[in-house]
Amino acid sequence: MPTTAPAFSDATASDSALRRFLHGLPGVDAVGLEARAASLGTRSIKTTAKAYAIDLAISMIDLTTLEGADTPGKVRALAAKAVHPDPTDRTTPRTAAVCVYPDMAATAVAALAGSGVKVASVATAFPAGRAALDVKLADVRDAVAAGADEIDMVIDRGAFLSGHYLKVYEEILAVKAECARADGPDARLKVIFETGELSTYDNIRRASWLGMLAGADFIKTSTGKVATNATPANTLLMLEAVRDFRAQTGVQIGVKPAGGIRTSKDAIKFLVLVNETAGEDWLDNHWFRFGASSLLNDLLMQRQKLSTGRYSGPDYVTVD
Repeated sequence: MPTTAPAFSDATASDSALRRFLHGLPGVDAVGLEARAASLGTRSIKTTAKAYAIDLAISMIDLTTLEGADTPGKVRALAAKAVHPDPTDRTTPRTAAVCVYPDMAATAVAALAGSGVKVASVATAFPAGRAALDVKLADVRDAVAAGADEIDMVIDRGAFLSGHYLKVYEEILAVKAECARADGPDARLKVIFETGELSTYDNIRRASWLGMLAGADFIKTSTGKVATNATPANTLLMLEAVRDFRAQTGVQIGVKPAGGIRTSKDAIKFLVLVNETAGEDWLDNHWFRFGASSLLNDLLMQRQKLSTGRYSGPDYVTVD
């Protein structure tokens, strides 16, 4: 039988039990959710706090390249940027991780050795997730064997939207098992819901709880490959879920909004959401990440402006 946190073992005992639990979660007040997210986004941040927030946001970035044209050289260049985002200012924090496809994980691991920057690898037939389970698990094994510290998996949205919750739950369990290592720390598992395809806030709440029950270390909004990705409202909803899950189980789960977060102003709004919803315990890159590629450049330009009083512009940062 499926296993999960003891407090919810009955909820995952069968497909019908899991369906009852997920559909028994409180419905989401969409108007209230969006209003609160918008209200928190208007908070004024003073200069000192802004400088702190920019550095914190840089340290939370999973610097990402997920393109068919990725090459070892591009991955090594991205790794160098992750370690020294601003070569002219070595006080600039390193990013949290570099995120690549599984075939580039070994290149990233070698480039980042000893730096403290993690290697994250997407898996399970990212981004669509349309593959047989054995193919998905082989994808994960390859990334873990290459040394990836973190695995970003996609759920089977077709199964979820069809109400086959136990299938999705068991697939996450199987991927989690492949993240285990005999000779080192297990790879942390980020579970991507592709919130833009889940259609409703109720579905996002259900997916959040499903992922956490199955052992996700992080829940993640999106692949960044569809029209609607991370939004303040869907991230707020997921932050409420991890807060409530920890209150009931004592287990803390991370959150990763990904896709569409491009400016310092946007990033700071998300940090306010974290602080005001889940709390200070999540204001750390072990528990909160930004999935981004272009965001880092804007954070660096804003950081330079705060330190020099001048806005350097995009010519002073590398084009990834």
